[in-house]
Amino acid sequence: MKAPSFAYAKPGSLAEAFDLLERPGAKILAGGQSLIPSLNLRLSAPELLVDITAIKGLSGIEVKGGMARIGALCTQARLEKSEEIKKHLPLLGEAVSHIAHPAIRNRGTLGGSLALADPAAELPACAVALDAVLVVASRKGERRVSAADFFKGLFETDLGRGEILTGVEFPQADKSVFLELTRRQGDYAIVGLAAVTKGAERRLAFFGIGGKPVLLKPKSLDEAKASLPAPAADLYHTASTKLHLAKVLLDRAWNRL
Repeated sequence: MKAPSFAYAKPGSLAEAFDLLERPGAKILAGGQSLIPSLNLRLSAPELLVDITAIKGLSGIEVKGGMARIGALCTQARLEKSEEIKKHLPLLGEAVSHIAHPAIRNRGTLGGSLALADPAAELPACAVALDAVLVVASRKGERRVSAADFFKGLFETDLGRGEILTGVEFPQADKSVFLELTRRQGDYAIVGLAAVTKGAERRLAFFGIGGKPVLLKPKSLDEAKASLPAPAADLYHTASTKLHLAKVLLDRAWNRL
């Protein structure tokens, strides 16, 4: 199928982008690796695509004082290759390598993945596990939202009309583990887990089992298994299968942490 007709604009600044987003039917294009297929399948029909990839200052990586600030337009490929990310945020670097295929990662962005809020995606779970803070901009200024509060449900976030996700602040963790189970490399995960330790606290964020990342902060492995919610079944896997696989990943991650 072909995409429905739409207008296209490529602003050079946030101010210009805010003007364009006030138009009826406007939608942000940040990398297009999820939006373009949905357009072609007629699952999305915006009247105006606002391509924000030309806005400067939204793609940097800066590590300072135990915090990594990453621009929303930083590509997944850049995250994967970054030595700073490998050193200071190994969870993120490891997770990105599991996203689809190199051609997708070359165009896909950090902000695009987070703003889409696909429940089977790797990066939202990493943000929740690391207790990241998402920076959202609008005409009124900036506001900061914790990752746990940003993801509301299936493809639903805290972003309001006229708002743009501009960056993410990731605290460093003491230890981290990233695991996922897929049928083939590059497929969506059947079940996945992003896990970190911060001092005595363990933060376990599952993806692929609900409408948004599922965060657990258990004191013991038994408590973690008992507190896992009943997963949502999909076209290929029952809820009981997903729950079993989630526990398998939990065992592996707990031992590694």
